[in-house]
Amino acid sequence: MTLKGLDVLVVGGGVAGLASAAALAQRGASVRLLEQADGFREVGAGLQISPNGARVITALGQGAALAEAAQRSRAVVLREGARGGDLLRMALPEDGPGFHLIHRADLIAVLEGALTGVEVQFGAAVGSVSLEGARPSVALGCGARESADLIVGADGLHSALRPAVLGAAPAAPFFTGQVAWRALIPAEDGAAPEAQVFMGPGRHLVSYPLRGGTLRNIVAVEERRDWAQEGWNHRDDPAHLCAAFAGFGGPVPGWLGQVQEVWLWGLFRHEVAARWHRGGAAIVGDAAHPTLPFMAQGANLALEDAFALARALEQAKGLEAGLASWQAARLPRAKRVIQAANRNARNYHLRPPLAPLAHLALRLSSRVAPDAALRKFRWIYDHDVTAT
Repeated sequence: MTLKGLDVLVVGGGVAGLASAAALAQRGASVRLLEQADGFREVGAGLQISPNGARVITALGQGAALAEAAQRSRAVVLREGARGGDLLRMALPEDGPGFHLIHRADLIAVLEGALTGVEVQFGAAVGSVSLEGARPSVALGCGARESADLIVGADGLHSALRPAVLGAAPAAPFFTGQVAWRALIPAEDGAAPEAQVFMGPGRHLVSYPLRGGTLRNIVAVEERRDWAQEGWNHRDDPAHLCAAFAGFGGPVPGWLGQVQEVWLWGLFRHEVAARWHRGGAAIVGDAAHPTLPFMAQGANLALEDAFALARALEQAKGLEAGLASWQAARLPRAKRVIQAANRNARNYHLRPPLAPLAHLALRLSSRVAPDAALRKFRWIYDHDVTAT
């Protein structure tokens, strides 16, 4: 079906929302984007964009902007937590779409460059959703009501669209017994553009440089019984982070000693939505399939969703058929990626006697087949929703 003249309302100005708005507008849809904040703020920290996500950004016309805003990652290095020594170094490809290290705010700016023709309304918080009548609609906090032929819910973890699409309250998430801290510190001179993963019993720490090597991103995960609030904007005391990783060596103590501001959030597992569309509304990204951060695929899946949605609608005979084919293609893949992320959390946190055996296997693999672990996930990274 032609998207020219299709009236689309996108709710949410994050990665999923901007990519959805851009992909639909570039195919001729008339797109309005609602964002509850007063602008695209510089919030968040580091993201890893893998080839599957980079292909979408390039297809949206922003490949050069991504290359300028991000650092191309050269390797992923698995390191032993206590001593800091290398266990396995996986070199990343130097050609092709590549793996990229980027600040979330910079990725938002890259995607903003693809919003030609999109009408953006800030300060537009969605209060309620109606999928009854000829066209779906949303009520805004100011009292206004907006309707469209298609409403795309890209409004994240606590989506207003998700329960409307599901037709019932979503299943309650459950605490995984893990919390995560995130922080930014100045990077050391000559910081290598690579992601380092330090693994220890019941905890791990990931770090990589951002913004041309001027900043270092830190994400640290600890298993614990104490519940922590969900959401990633809760301040914590840096001393708590330092205490949790006091047994780690290598550069970690020096990094943590520089942390002045840190945020803590609880990691909760949410069910992948059983349906992603209903009555002229669709949900994308975290609104449809929140994922734990252990495969760095949250933003990449959102990019895939957005491009695949626009393409499915363009290739279908009608709106409902396009939404159905899009869900049929995307839902199984999202579930499989999320399952891989869940498994990775366990692999990073092994305790004795399993940990020494696993670390020995990684050292042997580094000599015999250093790219074996990367090949294991080629089904994630080689996926191309932009292929004709």
